[in-house]
Amino acid sequence: MSMRQRGSAGAFVAGAVAAATIAGGLGLSSVEAVARTRDYRPTLGIENCTAVACHFDLPPGTYDVQVRLGGQAASRTAIGGETRRTLLAETAAKAGQRVTRGFTVDVRTPEGEPTGPDGSPGLDLAIGGAAPALADIRVTPAADRHTRQILLVGDSTACDQPGDPYSGWGQQLPQYLRKGLSIVNHADSGESTVSYLGNPRLWNTVRLLIRPGDLVLIQLAHNDKTTDEATYRANLETMVAGVRAEGGQPVLVTPVVRRWFNADGTLNNDTALLVNGLGVDHPAVVRSVASAAGVPLIDLTARTKALVESLGVEGSKALYLYNEKRDNTHTSEYGATRFAALVRDELVLRHLVPEGRVRRG
Repeated sequence: MSMRQRGSAGAFVAGAVAAATIAGGLGLSSVEAVARTRDYRPTLGIENCTAVACHFDLPPGTYDVQVRLGGQAASRTAIGGETRRTLLAETAAKAGQRVTRGFTVDVRTPEGEPTGPDGSPGLDLAIGGAAPALADIRVTPAADRHTRQILLVGDSTACDQPGDPYSGWGQQLPQYLRKGLSIVNHADSGESTVSYLGNPRLWNTVRLLIRPGDLVLIQLAHNDKTTDEATYRANLETMVAGVRAEGGQPVLVTPVVRRWFNADGTLNNDTALLVNGLGVDHPAVVRSVASAAGVPLIDLTARTKALVESLGVEGSKALYLYNEKRDNTHTSEYGATRFAALVRDELVLRHLVPEGRVRRG
């Protein structure tokens, strides 16, 4: 079966999960397992959920999820899914109020990093938040004509990290997007431009998934420590051409900074700003390639530098895993969420995603 066939949304069978009492003590009746929408696509509902999780027996594909939140008491509910992705940030509902939200989720194998384990089949959602209350849920195969993919090519700073306390910004980006935009995160830990292009599980797989009009965000630099400038530039150009050949829109993203301060409180040094041992200034090369090729640029180096410097030596520790691991490169869930918000803002600023398709706050 080809990647395109494997990723299509087909018929599926509801999991045999008993109806549960959800939403802060609300006694909810089981809803119809398979309903017919206007175009006769099957819908799965809350009978697949417990108070803390939902499981849907689904093949790989793209799915629209609509949730109704709230209960008898005031509530704050967040929805996570698959490999620790944040799909919906904590959302408040007053006592007796119902709040409806929608998002689109990519279900794939492997579930997280492309070179990682397969994960659990189907769609798994986690119901969290300070006072969670899920009143109802509907999961429906997304219609391709209404769904736009945002594919991510990157390294450990962007990937779906499998274990706490690590988190990549691509793992947190879905919470900022409304239904109809699907984050397809193929960032992978430890990858450089050289290794990403050379591994058929990575670049070749991404190319097969691209549909006309899809965005492909490319952020690779942290592991290009021994890549010379000519090779680094050529690799970026190869990726840009490959995306365009499939009808997609490439977007070059400069790397997030490392938390490495000078005595004056700035990050103006090679370690922080990703200049490798050969003197290759990665962000500068990315900017140059974007300009020469007419490719949209998200200057995440500049944006993260400004944020980290504004928080200072102590305040910026929480963005990274300094306290847990003495790690000034990889981000915490908090840091990944802040960095994902910067990406969201740039997507809107560069007119790559309409303002109405993103969430604020």
